[in-house]
Amino acid sequence: MTTLGAAMVFLFRNNMNRKVQKIFLGFAAGVMIAASVWSLLIPAIEEAEANGQVGWIPAAGGFILGIFFLYGLDKWIPHMHPGTNVTEGISLSMKRTSLLVLAVTLHNIPEGMAVGLSFALAAQHGSGDYLPAMMLALGIGIQNFPEGAAISLPLRQEGVSVKKSFVMGSLSGIVEPIFGILSVLVAWLILPYMPWLLSFAAGAMMYVVVEELIPEAHLGEHSNVGTMGVMSGFLLMMILDVALG
Repeated sequence: MTTLGAAMVFLFRNNMNRKVQKIFLGFAAGVMIAASVWSLLIPAIEEAEANGQVGWIPAAGGFILGIFFLYGLDKWIPHMHPGTNVTEGISLSMKRTSLLVLAVTLHNIPEGMAVGLSFALAAQHGSGDYLPAMMLALGIGIQNFPEGAAISLPLRQEGVSVKKSFVMGSLSGIVEPIFGILSVLVAWLILPYMPWLLSFAAGAMMYVVVEELIPEAHLGEHSNVGTMGVMSGFLLMMILDVALG
């Protein structure tokens, strides 16, 4: 889905219409909020209680750790968000194009973790019911579409060739399968801490939503379209998770 989004550079020579971009950003935020609650936090609480623990303790603890994990990455890894000229993280002499790619790549990490841990949880129970994890993967995939476009289109505006903009936009999503697989491997090693891992991924995703997606979806005039995007994404992910999962 990231690659499909990056392919928009072949259709649009300039950036997306600002309203459309706000809708996409809001939609991605809504999907991630719903996924954090239904696909990660609630399973974390249920898993902890099934193990005889107080459900909210690992859920809250892992959530806080996930927030600080992303906060630390934001502070240490140099990156720049599309539409801005402000470099975040430690100061290094890097090209603007590299900083733009790092911004989305950085925030794809918790998404890969979330999907990997959801499949690991289903495998742990041995029920063979992978549908909830598949719904999470589908929801994350849908919101990856605008992320791919958010990389390739600004790169094209920066003067990068169409082909290179597409490739760099596509590669920004490569960390998701990598961290998804790594999360599965780690989960098998420390199964008793699965509630902490699930809520950790939820905290990391919520950090991205509150720090980046929602503010960017409400910049400038007509912020209501960003709000409607959030609501639409939340509704879709809730339906996918509850009705189909």
